[in-house]
Amino acid sequence: MAGRTSRRRRTHRGIGWVPALIAIVVLVALIAAVATWIGRWGSRTPEPLLPPQGCVVTVEGFNSYLTWEQSGNAAIIVGESIRRGLPARAATIALVTAYQESDLRNLDYGDRDSIGLFQQRPSQGWGTVEQIMDPWYSAGKFYERLVQVPDWETGVINDVAQAVQRSGFPDAYAQHEAKGRAWASALTGHSSAAVSCIDRHENLPDAAVLTDFIATVWGGAVGVTTSEVGALQLSTDSDITTWAAAQLSMLRGSPAGLTTLQAGAQQWANSGTDYAVWQPASPAPAPVVVYLRTE
Repeated sequence: MAGRTSRRRRTHRGIGWVPALIAIVVLVALIAAVATWIGRWGSRTPEPLLPPQGCVVTVEGFNSYLTWEQSGNAAIIVGESIRRGLPARAATIALVTAYQESDLRNLDYGDRDSIGLFQQRPSQGWGTVEQIMDPWYSAGKFYERLVQVPDWETGVINDVAQAVQRSGFPDAYAQHEAKGRAWASALTGHSSAAVSCIDRHENLPDAAVLTDFIATVWGGAVGVTTSEVGALQLSTDSDITTWAAAQLSMLRGSPAGLTTLQAGAQQWANSGTDYAVWQPASPAPAPVVVYLRTE
């Protein structure tokens, strides 16, 4: 009995080495594979991170960034102020308010029944849900109430915004004032060559996106013609209007397929990788020339 037991144990020990050897071989192979991968890829320089898509404004050394979603809404807010013949301060107050209420996003939700860019409430007489969710309408309703606030053109911006909104956070608007001022100054044309954008969407050209916007803001005061190469030529009556039309077009440019834009003697071209700087350019056939992507 003892002899058989001893032989059986020796047999078991011999069989136990097989999986151990397999495990060692697999481990060695894995280490070798990892070492090879590190040697091949570990020394490579990481791909540079591209700047986020959207638009940047720079005014007197101050910078502010907007996503494309925010850019389109900011353009409507400022465009509506121009359409109504209001001063740039009105656009500043509206942008400051929309920053605080929605971060310049057209939200379909909010506190109680608040919705839209300005978180206006149907129950408080701002309009129907469908109306308020239209950025042009909601911006217009904001301006209607803004101009009824006493001394809105000279009062503290935070207090004027609060007088319109009656928010539960009455001092929250002030934190957005610098951003609102910078964007309003550029988009109303008072700060030239102040906006740059990055667009990697490569959308097909859609001139109607810009021609409809310009017609809504200026009516016939800014003429639009199309050149032989498909560029939009905008006729304006002043440098301020030139830069307002140019920089507002940039913020609405992604869905239109905008690639290059000239305002006066300066030109901007979308690079896709950097916020391109405006460059001197030869005289153009119109105060503003907008080039769209070719199909």
